[in-house]
Amino acid sequence: MSWLTAASTTVPPETTQQALGYPSLFLLVLIGALVPVVPTGALVSSAAVVAFHQTAPFALALVLATASLAAFAGDVALYWLGRRGMGSKNGSRWLEAIRARAPEDRLAQAQEKLAGHGVAVLVLSRLVPAGRIPVMLACLMARWPLRRFARGNLPACLAWAVTYQLIGILGGSLFAEPWEGVAAAVALTVLVSAAPGVWRRLRGAAAR
Repeated sequence: MSWLTAASTTVPPETTQQALGYPSLFLLVLIGALVPVVPTGALVSSAAVVAFHQTAPFALALVLATASLAAFAGDVALYWLGRRGMGSKNGSRWLEAIRARAPEDRLAQAQEKLAGHGVAVLVLSRLVPAGRIPVMLACLMARWPLRRFARGNLPACLAWAVTYQLIGILGGSLFAEPWEGVAAAVALTVLVSAAPGVWRRLRGAAAR
C-alpha cells in the first residue's frame, strides 16, 4: 500500500482538477445549450477563475476552447433538431421547446434584425441574455441551411466564451482565494444576465 500512497502524493491537485474539470465543463455547457436549466455563463466564469489561479500555462486557453466548442456543439445540435421538426408534419418536441422560449415580440425583432444584418445578428444574440433562442427560431423560419447557421454561430460562441471568461478573470484578479473569485464571478454573471430583463420591466412600467 505504500507505493499507492507515494503515487497519490506525487499527483498534483491541478492534474486531477483538469482531468475532471474540462470534461465536466464541456458536458454542462453542452446540456445548457440544449436545455436552459444550467447557468452556462456562470460555469464558464467560475472555470476561468479556477484556471486563473492555476500554474498550468494553457489553463485559460483550454477553458476558452472547451466552453466555445461545447456551446457550438449544443447550438448546432439544437438547430439540427429544430430543422427536423420544421420538416415534419407533426413537428417535434424540440421545435416546440424552441418556440415556447421565443416570445412573439422577441421573435419579430429577431426576424427583422436577421433580415437586415444576417449572420452578425447571431453573434449579438449569444451576448444578449435570452437573445439566442429567438434568433435561432428566426433562422429556422427563414430556412437557413445548417451549414450557414454553423458558420455564423462559430464566432458567436467564441465571443460568448471570451466575454464570460473575462468576467471570470476579473473576479479571479480581485481576490486571492479562488472561491472568493468564483463568488464574485457568479454575482457579476447573474447581474449581467438579469439587467436586460429588469430594464425591460422598468420601461414597460414607465410606459404604462
